[in-house]
Amino acid sequence: MGWNDYYAKTRGRPPRPTLLEALARFGGRLGLAIDLGIGGGRDACALLASGWHVVGIDKEPTALTLPRHPRLTVRRQAFERVSETAGLPRANLVNASFSLPFCHPDAFPAFWQRVVAALPSGGRFAGQFFGPHDAWAGNPDLLHLPEAEVRALFTAFEIERFDEEEDDAETPRGAMKHWHIFHIVACKR
Repeated sequence: MGWNDYYAKTRGRPPRPTLLEALARFGGRLGLAIDLGIGGGRDACALLASGWHVVGIDKEPTALTLPRHPRLTVRRQAFERVSETAGLPRANLVNASFSLPFCHPDAFPAFWQRVVAALPSGGRFAGQFFGPHDAWAGNPDLLHLPEAEVRALFTAFEIERFDEEEDDAETPRGAMKHWHIFHIVACKR
């Protein structure tokens, strides 16, 4: 099953709780959000409905089939290819719902620096990281980090939510999997 099938199965699902919490913490203030791994648009649609401008970044061609919206820009680009010259715009929110684990581990440190640099003081990050006990941890092309390394990524932030989840559950694609996930909302100091 490819990404098209995944997007079809998840389309129409509610936005991720981490995104909703980050939006609530803005207290109605609006701005520009970067949606990393925009996918089928479940989080982007919630951002747009709330009045935000959204720049979505995704390497999958299917992500480019989202309905047109005057406050939505979608860039087809792998995280590893986001350069300093055509990098991330300055944004109030970076949303990375289940997307950063798909950034190649070798490229992640430089990409993460661009994520942090895109956020001003008071800007927020919302998203997930996979932990070392995740069933996909043996895949060298996926990013899995222990809790201490995830927390170290947020030294310039006040962590507002940090939940660890570890259980067996079905993936949207219908397979059983052992999940090890860190759910994070953080505000840059």
